[in-house]
Amino acid sequence: MRKIILFVFSLFFVTSVSFAQKEKKEEKKTQKGHTDQNKFRQMKDVMATPNDQHNAAGAPGHQYSQQKVDYLMDIRLEESTNKIYGDEKITYHNNSKDHLEYLWVQLDQNMRADDSQTPLAKSNGASAFLTPNKFKSTYMKEGKGFGFNIEKVESNGAPLSHTINKTMMRINLPNALAPGEIFNFRIKWNYKINDINKDGGRSGLETFPDGNNNYTIAQFYPRLAVYNNVEGWQNMQFWGRSEFALEFGDFEVNLTVPEDHIVEATGSLQNEKEVLTKEQRKRFEKARKSFDNPVMIVTQAEAEKTEKGRATGTKTWKFKAKNVRDYAFATSRKYIWDAMAVNVNGNTIMATSLYPKEGNPLWEEHSTRAIATTLIEYSKLTFDYPYPKAVSVHSERQGMEYPMICFNFGRPNADGTYSDRTKKGMIGVIIHEVGHNFFPMIVNSDERQWTWMDEGLNSFVEILAEDVYDAELFASNPAKDITRYMGGNQDNISPIMSQGDYVKQFGPNAYSKPAAGLYILRKTIMGPELFDHAFRTYSKRWMFKHPTPEDFFRSMQDASGMDLDWFFRGWFYTTDVTDIGIKEVKPLYLTDKQGERIKNIIKTNPRAKTYLEGLGDLVYITDKKEDAKPSAMDKYVNGKEVPAYIYSVEFEKPGGLVMPLIVELTYADGTTEKQTFPAQIWMKDDTTAKRVFASTQEITKITVDPEFETADVDTSNNSWPKPETDKFDKFKEKVKE
Repeated sequence: MRKIILFVFSLFFVTSVSFAQKEKKEEKKTQKGHTDQNKFRQMKDVMATPNDQHNAAGAPGHQYSQQKVDYLMDIRLEESTNKIYGDEKITYHNNSKDHLEYLWVQLDQNMRADDSQTPLAKSNGASAFLTPNKFKSTYMKEGKGFGFNIEKVESNGAPLSHTINKTMMRINLPNALAPGEIFNFRIKWNYKINDINKDGGRSGLETFPDGNNNYTIAQFYPRLAVYNNVEGWQNMQFWGRSEFALEFGDFEVNLTVPEDHIVEATGSLQNEKEVLTKEQRKRFEKARKSFDNPVMIVTQAEAEKTEKGRATGTKTWKFKAKNVRDYAFATSRKYIWDAMAVNVNGNTIMATSLYPKEGNPLWEEHSTRAIATTLIEYSKLTFDYPYPKAVSVHSERQGMEYPMICFNFGRPNADGTYSDRTKKGMIGVIIHEVGHNFFPMIVNSDERQWTWMDEGLNSFVEILAEDVYDAELFASNPAKDITRYMGGNQDNISPIMSQGDYVKQFGPNAYSKPAAGLYILRKTIMGPELFDHAFRTYSKRWMFKHPTPEDFFRSMQDASGMDLDWFFRGWFYTTDVTDIGIKEVKPLYLTDKQGERIKNIIKTNPRAKTYLEGLGDLVYITDKKEDAKPSAMDKYVNGKEVPAYIYSVEFEKPGGLVMPLIVELTYADGTTEKQTFPAQIWMKDDTTAKRVFASTQEITKITVDPEFETADVDTSNNSWPKPETDKFDKFKEKVKE
């Protein structure tokens, strides 16, 4: 690349006498003041004040504490009625400094109960057609019998006072729970399982034509809500979209299912010899040493044989999990099962997949391999994956995550063929849902309020992992892809920093825009080295803890040494857009002649004349090509080639966001050079910025953001000279005339 010498000619002239005299004659006017609206002002007005639990660096403070909740559960799946029966013993550890008068428990299944208010919160017009079942449930108030049936709430064998408020239940404690104390109680319950494809839901069952079911079960037990010093009790109602805030704890779960089912769940299986055949255990031992290819634990032929029968007995699978925030499981007699080992910095993690034959050949080819890639790539950018396994389970229309296990869509056609779109969707959802083990299953943010803190961060790391898995299949530019959303109707866009239930365009808001923002931070603003260190610092600081948005913003700045308030304020707290363009380009020339402007200033301003004479030899810049004289600099450059072409460029910024100014210069010989000016170029003037470019050959084209790095929503002003309008545009202009 050619080395370009930049000339920056700036002449400092004292304000002329005539101008000063003119100002003195003007009448004094009272001016209105204004508050600081500079895009680079600090975010102290929108961020919570640091304290001894969430400190100013974005790390857990010296007084940080969080609650712990342990569960001992006996769960029974009744396949004939599609009901779940549960008996759970809960141990609540009050690690806070507060005395607690009550505990709040989440009853998420009540969201679809017959008396749920979720359907009433939707604005619905009349439909042109409905299925008979939909008509009955909508207009004839025919209930489906969903929701928790709470059989018992007791402590030490005595009934425990409680109040159910839709999807939340308050446990009224006999005595306030003091700091450091624990409270033991029991909840016995049951509920009818929803059909995911008919009734919707994040978990439930999928029914196959042969009468078999695939059970992917979560939110299935009453779960303790989070209590902390930021929110107190996080007891916002579950309306069906914004997800969950949960405490970490230890789980011991006994799952009783039909004896011909295969089960996977959060935690380590405790009784392999009781539930697995000798051959299955032998295959699993082989899988524990296979780091390159999955090993079949249950083959497709074996699964097809099993699904033709119906067991009458049951089998209990026993699992234990330490330090997890939630629990989920999957069970069916239709499952094919494969597994392989994954090396994460010397630790062996098991990646396993369960899927019916309807998922093949796609699932056998990609699911477990996608898990392995996810664990390795996410660990590079965050922390080493701490759990013993990660499981991907296939269900036709699901994409949902839980500790160590997730449920994923992506089904080939009936004949086994599939498109690249299906393949991309299936691999993408597996990487995304397995990635959720890191955010929020370990870095445990409040999903009920800040969806972007898990979905957005996870979607960003997903982009990097997908690129490793198949760069061609997942080729994309997140910054460019988000412009259609950001440049859309402002009435239908919400700031990222909005509670998830009322967000408009939930997907772009909570997933794509935060991910694109982090992509821009890493690629264009911070650079991978600074970004990766800061992102890893945040992730490690908040492993198994409850971070807030402020903790993320502060950690990214604290660990990188970069002031990013301007970026976080604009990208996360507003719906402003990026629009940077070229307003004017003035070709200028080197000369030894004084221009008329300088002559007039010297004539009218003696101080300016004295100043210029004191500088000694001068060369001048002119906009008159006929006065150009590149040789004016010859005696000062010792034979070096003098830039004969000088361009004064004024850039404009109609958009509300500030971004780095990225400029590509194209020269007469076809070569290009890219120059990047930091976002701070807009600090003093939010609408315009000027730069001078000098070259030894003519610049034929100037382009702003040539690689679409800044999410510029309008590129019509990004080039000089402006592209010629097409014939149709010229015709329209003539018609107007």
